[in-house]
Amino acid sequence: MAQAHRHLGVDIGLSGLIKWIRYPLVNSEAVGLEVVGSVADRFDGAFALQLLRDCLVLLDSPLSGRDVETLWLAGTFREFDLERIGIDGRMWLRRIADICTGRIRRDDPSFSPVPAAPVVDEATKEAVRAEVRSVGPALEQATAHHSYNPLTGVVPALEQVVDIDTGLAFRLLLRAVKAYSVPIGEARYERYLTLGDELGLGEDVVDDMDFIVRTDLAD
Repeated sequence: MAQAHRHLGVDIGLSGLIKWIRYPLVNSEAVGLEVVGSVADRFDGAFALQLLRDCLVLLDSPLSGRDVETLWLAGTFREFDLERIGIDGRMWLRRIADICTGRIRRDDPSFSPVPAAPVVDEATKEAVRAEVRSVGPALEQATAHHSYNPLTGVVPALEQVVDIDTGLAFRLLLRAVKAYSVPIGEARYERYLTLGDELGLGEDVVDDMDFIVRTDLAD
C-alpha cells in the first residue's frame, strides 16, 4: 500500500497544478510563476509539500526535459505551452521546486528538501502500467492527431514515470485523459477509482468531474 497523501479535496501535487494553471490562460513564464506561488500557498502551504515532492522525484530521475514538457503539455492541453515560451521542462520543475521550498521555509526555516517517492507494491505498479497501455491507443490518437493542439510522445513518457513514481504517473495519466477529452467506459472508470484507493488517493482526486464516461464503451 502506498503512503497516503493528505486529502485536500482536490487534485494534488504536479497534476493539481497542471489542472489549475490553465485558468485563466497563462501565456508567459512570469505569469506562470505567479500562479505557482498562489497554488503552493493553498491550504496554509500544505499543497507546496506535495507539489515539491512530485517535482523533486522527477528531477532526481533520468526523465529528459522534453519528456517533462510532453507530460506538462498533455495535462494543460498546450494552454501553457512551455515549448512555445522556451522553457526547458526540467528547468521549469526546478523553478516550481524553488517556489515550494520558499513557501515551506516560511513555516519551517530548517526545512531541507529531499526527493522521495512513496513505495508501491509491484501489483499496483503493473496495474497502472496496464492502464497506461490499454488507454494508450485512444490517448495517442487524441493527442498526436488533434486538429489544433497536436502532441506526440505522451504514452511513452507516462510509461517512464510509472517506474519513477507510480502514483504520480497515474495522476498524470488521468490529467492527460481529461485534458484531451478521451472518453472512457464505466469499467475503466471503476478501475481508476480502485487504483486511486490503492495509491492512497481520495475519490475526489481521481474524479474531479472532468471525465467523459460513456456507457457504450467496453474497456
